[in-house]
Amino acid sequence: MDPGAFGTAVADAGAGPRERRLHPVTPFRRAWAPVAVLAGWAVHDPNSAQEQLTRLTGTMLLAGLSVLVPAAALYGFLSWWFTHFAVTATELRIRTGLLFRRTAHIRLERIQAVDVTRPLLARVAGVAKLRIDVVGAERRDELAFLGEQEARALRAELLARAAGFAPETAGEVGEAPARELLRVPPGKLALSLVLTGATWSSLAVALVVPPVLWLATHSVWTVLAIGVPLLGAAGARSVGRFVTEYDWTVAGSPDGLRIDHGLLDRSHETVPPGRVQTVRIVEPLLWRGPGWVRVELHVAGSAGSVLVPVAPREVAESVVAHVLPGVTVPASLSRPPRRARWCVPLWWRGHGLAVTPAVFAARRGLLRRRLSLVPHAKVQSVRLTQGPWERLWRLASVHVDTGADRTVTARVRDAGEAARLLYDQADRSRTGRRDARPDRWMT
Repeated sequence: MDPGAFGTAVADAGAGPRERRLHPVTPFRRAWAPVAVLAGWAVHDPNSAQEQLTRLTGTMLLAGLSVLVPAAALYGFLSWWFTHFAVTATELRIRTGLLFRRTAHIRLERIQAVDVTRPLLARVAGVAKLRIDVVGAERRDELAFLGEQEARALRAELLARAAGFAPETAGEVGEAPARELLRVPPGKLALSLVLTGATWSSLAVALVVPPVLWLATHSVWTVLAIGVPLLGAAGARSVGRFVTEYDWTVAGSPDGLRIDHGLLDRSHETVPPGRVQTVRIVEPLLWRGPGWVRVELHVAGSAGSVLVPVAPREVAESVVAHVLPGVTVPASLSRPPRRARWCVPLWWRGHGLAVTPAVFAARRGLLRRRLSLVPHAKVQSVRLTQGPWERLWRLASVHVDTGADRTVTARVRDAGEAARLLYDQADRSRTGRRDARPDRWMT
């Protein structure tokens, strides 16, 4: 691969890196901005918008379109023309803005993940969106759109730079090879959604609430205003999840676990090595018969994400072992003492705790079990809490805080056990951070 083909080569000793523009189809995407402004105004003030529309004649409407369409096209072209990006020896630089200029300087060693997404229309046009996740940033920067091959090549180069490869060789590294670890069949995904209680509960609410509102108010607008969002939420929990998690594939590579999924919009994501703070294994009640689980991740600097939407427990645990090398999911957990039932009636049976040489594992939930695994090296702080009622029954809870702003809690443990756990966990965390592998790509 020629590094100069992607704008990373330096023309001469005194020149900076060559800046590049996005794909030529990008103006069509950005041309919708003026139209979106008008649509937002119409939604915000529908009465005024309807009044203005009734005053329009055919001639006025044609004249307005003759002005709006060229203005939208000009805006899209200028936005594309004034957007540039370049890869330097130390950073990815993105310059955007038509009236107000904005320059993003993304340090290569701070890159946490580089994902390639292809919405439906982008797939038709042969382009892709590159999303860059940076440690400590509140939102992701993105390059939309690039040619599909160019996006993958730029992604491979950025990950190679983040791994420490020299600028002159990073463009030649290419995408690291991957080995498939898991593929979720569509039939199993659909059945898992049918066996999920949240799907049926949201659908029941969407079907029951509108008739009740109609009987109470006899107002069509009230029924539509509340019923449509409820139906949308029910669809998002079932059809939306199926479309998003369709053809879910997990593959292992030197630059982390790669996840490909999506029926309409295809996404190519990477779980960054060493950045996973917590792994959560979810087991709904109706999944226990077939032995299925769902695996979710909490990554520092990012929102929670899905690693495995549904899989047999043994397969899911083998994937977890790739995310957390050397970690084995505990086979059994210790329950709180029986007197905990006075603090958490009935549900105390759903709590459990296990501490291995590698992780702090806590479970909660009786019907929908959630087992959270925190590597000792990722523990930021440990706290013990004890309310007056817990103190009466000689119980306490231990909270483990991670770098992803998440807390895993071992609830209603024996007070003496909780005190020992507090100090032992602090020691394990210090030792774990000292012996932890570096958080770098391709290591």
